[in-house]
Amino acid sequence: MSSLNRRVRRAAATAVALAVGSALTLTGSATAVAPGSQAGSHVTSVPLAQGLYQSAYSARNDTLWATSAMGQPPAPVTGSRLLRIDPGTLEVEAAYTPPTNGTVEAVYGIDVDDEHNTVWVTNTRNNSVAVYSQRTGRHLATRPDVNHSREVVVDEVRDVVWATAFGDGALVAFDSRTFEEVERVTVEGSGPTGLAVNERTGAVYAADFTNSRIIEVTPGSRTPRLIPTGGGPLSVALSKDGRTAYTADQTSGTLSVVDLRKGAVTRSVPTGEGAKSVATEPCSGRVLVVNRLAAGVSVVDPRTGTVVETVTTDALPNHVRTTGTGTAYVLDKSAAGPEGEDGLTRIRLGSATQAPHAAAGKRRGC
Repeated sequence: MSSLNRRVRRAAATAVALAVGSALTLTGSATAVAPGSQAGSHVTSVPLAQGLYQSAYSARNDTLWATSAMGQPPAPVTGSRLLRIDPGTLEVEAAYTPPTNGTVEAVYGIDVDDEHNTVWVTNTRNNSVAVYSQRTGRHLATRPDVNHSREVVVDEVRDVVWATAFGDGALVAFDSRTFEEVERVTVEGSGPTGLAVNERTGAVYAADFTNSRIIEVTPGSRTPRLIPTGGGPLSVALSKDGRTAYTADQTSGTLSVVDLRKGAVTRSVPTGEGAKSVATEPCSGRVLVVNRLAAGVSVVDPRTGTVVETVTTDALPNHVRTTGTGTAYVLDKSAAGPEGEDGLTRIRLGSATQAPHAAAGKRRGC
């Protein structure tokens, strides 16, 4: 992700050296409760593997998937693995090696398709996306022409997978059954990064890092809608009802709360330097923001615009993923493990962090 990383560093006016090692190391050590929770959440951290990037949770298989790639540009990739992790023990159950076609198809962005039991990843440095079997980890297909592919999101209702092509300012859609490209939407001058999809409406939302806005693409529309947001958004998530978008704004260090009907920011919540990744917890309505340069995760109540909890992580947290049951997983790039591993932190939100309606929601099977 070389070109995007350079632009992020310029925008944030901060140079961050990512940890680079010579080999991928996997660990299966016992978990340890980590400090840092201020509102009763249970936090567990383990060293996991070198070169971690993003994760995705499969409810079908009760499995956490993660991507890892070693070798920060201009250095070549020295190793990459697709990791299958037990979400209970936080141990790596299996590690799958991407194919090599001249260079390693190193994996970065990730999402799961539980309907078809597959995992989709972005091969950023190969300008492509790829598909793997969740059951066996076997590589099923690679699809090219996604220039600087960054993130991917699955719409299981419509059998569509969207990916961002940061280098072309495009959103590219694939059929999740045939793996063939079915749509390409280009917004000239844009730099799309993070993605979210509303499976009820089919609308897809991309954070446009270059222009500090959200790109909204709705089914049947030929013209994308452009919605302003905070400075330098890298990640986007949606509320459970799909009416509100949230962006993690790298440049301004904020969470933006965006009313999608009005097309306007209704709240800007300071969370910390280098806000990079955002995820919603649907039962409680809380929003979690990874603050890369502040080494922590902010748990935000978007209705009041307040940070209700701050969870400390190892250095350089990179990505957060929620399961929909009050649990979140955070990957970092700290290289703080005994053999230079990056870490995985599991956050089980405590009662003090839950919204008032959360317990009732859980009883309803939220």
